[in-house]
Amino acid sequence: MYPIKPPVKKPRAYDSALRQEQAKENRHAVLHVARDLFLRRGYAKTTIADIAAQAAVSPETVYKSFGGKPGLVRAIADQALGGAGPVHAEVRSDRLQAEERDPRKIIRGWGKLMTEVSPRISPILLLVRTAAATDPEMLKLARTISEERLRRMTQNARTLVENGHTRRGITLEHAAELLWTYTAPDLYDLLVLERHWSVERYATFVAEALLSALL
Repeated sequence: MYPIKPPVKKPRAYDSALRQEQAKENRHAVLHVARDLFLRRGYAKTTIADIAAQAAVSPETVYKSFGGKPGLVRAIADQALGGAGPVHAEVRSDRLQAEERDPRKIIRGWGKLMTEVSPRISPILLLVRTAAATDPEMLKLARTISEERLRRMTQNARTLVENGHTRRGITLEHAAELLWTYTAPDLYDLLVLERHWSVERYATFVAEALLSALL
């Protein structure tokens, strides 16, 4: 008689979709925890080990995904700029500019977007500014984000200038700088965080100020 060999087990199929979903959930958890810790403790006092422990992942996972604390802050900022919902806020802004012909409705539409984006992004930009005073990597990130924000505001300003909506003497550069200034986190800090304005009141103030300054 020949010995009966046990059936050969087939290798388990590699479920890439499941792995991708788990990675997505881990990323979301890390960003959520990191944002909370950074804003409560400050940048310097928050460690990758703290973030990993609360997000239930390994520190290696955090480093592999984000490359360290500056990368984490950058990812949090990018996420915040998307606003709420499935469509990124910048995509909605671009769509508004492409479809709307009334510049007042465009600017007030930007104000409406600010009500969901500003509470997400402004505290992070203020965190970056504070950390940049002592951390060279955060200083570099602060300058990069500021330059990117000016480029975005220049793109928005172009819609108004090239369609002849701005007042005489308002150049593209001037319009972009006005948009860049009024949407800076400093104003959010003063009016919402210090003076306790509602986000809606703040966004309306910015939109109306821009209408007066630009059109």
